[in-house]
Amino acid sequence: MRRLLPAFIPLLLCAAPPPLLAEDLLQIYDLAVVSDPSLREAEQTLFATREAKPQARSLLLPSLSLQGDATFYDTETRTATIDRQDRFDTQSVKAVVKQSLFNRANWMTLQQADNIIAQAEADYRNTQIELMVKTTEAYFDVLRAADAVTVREALVRADERQLEQSRQRFEVGLVAITDVNESQASYDKSRADLITARNQLDNAWEALRTIVGPISVPLARLGDKLPLSPPEPNDIEAWAGAAIRSNYGILAALESVNAAKASIEIERSGHLPKLDLQAGYDISRSDAINGQDTDSSFVGLSVSVPVFQGGVVTSRTREAGYKYRAAQDRLDQVRRRVDQLAKDAFRGILSSIEDVKARQAAIVSARSALESTQAGLEVGTRTQVDVLNAQRSLFEAEYNYMSARYDYIINGVKLHQATSTLSREVLAKGNAWLDPNNSVPPPAN
Repeated sequence: MRRLLPAFIPLLLCAAPPPLLAEDLLQIYDLAVVSDPSLREAEQTLFATREAKPQARSLLLPSLSLQGDATFYDTETRTATIDRQDRFDTQSVKAVVKQSLFNRANWMTLQQADNIIAQAEADYRNTQIELMVKTTEAYFDVLRAADAVTVREALVRADERQLEQSRQRFEVGLVAITDVNESQASYDKSRADLITARNQLDNAWEALRTIVGPISVPLARLGDKLPLSPPEPNDIEAWAGAAIRSNYGILAALESVNAAKASIEIERSGHLPKLDLQAGYDISRSDAINGQDTDSSFVGLSVSVPVFQGGVVTSRTREAGYKYRAAQDRLDQVRRRVDQLAKDAFRGILSSIEDVKARQAAIVSARSALESTQAGLEVGTRTQVDVLNAQRSLFEAEYNYMSARYDYIINGVKLHQATSTLSREVLAKGNAWLDPNNSVPPPAN
């Protein structure tokens, strides 16, 4: 009669299916692609950065400028023999075509634009992958928090039954009042833990909504079958090496180094002469009495040789050199972080596999321990505290088992993140393990 928990939590998790199928991970990710502001920001940043190429190219192309002037004059001339007032207009129009023949800084800027755009492309790809990781973590955080609520609700029910039984046993003189007090304390603690768990579940939903928007749909839980397999190849150094070669964060940092190196040459070009070709046509008209109408054209070369500019070119060159070395250091930092991410995720997968298996065994052991403790309570060899502790251990073992399964999936996603091989197809493999008929309902508010 008092053996309360042979399969309590699995029954709670496999409750009656909702009337509508739940949203799975891929559907939530598709919402995130449309709604996430960080991805849209990265996309617009990429579009803006791509404009660096036509802007740099424009420095090497001819430029045409038109200039027009119209002036009204009201003059008064007074001498010993002349007293005259003149009013007249003058108009002039000038068209000038300018072509840079030699400006090393402009050519280097054009080459640098390729590095800047390549960096933005890699940053955008990295943001796309980060969105997949964020969405996956937020999705399973909701499931994890929902499991915690389920466990706490089950524990409250079990503690409530234990409290009722303790009171009944106390009334017939089978136990002391201390057993009732201990059951009451355990029940009160379970209720407080349940309040905290429900708040954490609401927070997990809000974290997901910051990515996908104000959704209010049920989420599919993880099914019972979860194939556990190590990474292929099962070689941590192979995965770390692949991450160093292909991670978009590293590629972006490398292009940043190349762009910073080009900046040195751009600033150093301030010491070199510049050669421009100019050609134009000038039309001038005047209504003055002695005015002249002129039409003139010109072609000429303009050479600018910097001699001394107060040391600004040298200073800017040094500044670019410092930024170049800083970019190299950032690249080194990114490489180390990616190497750590790949190795941590790889070890996390192997650890999660063993953890899931160990948690399964722990559930069996905890259930057996609870049954033995309850039997001991019947014959007087165990106390009410022992039963409460064994009961709590079983529920914790159930929760830890479910949490370890989520860790296995998330570590797999992070390993693909490190190598920048994470894609919708990779998410689809994990999505296949979800059960849309068993869901986590959205919060009421």
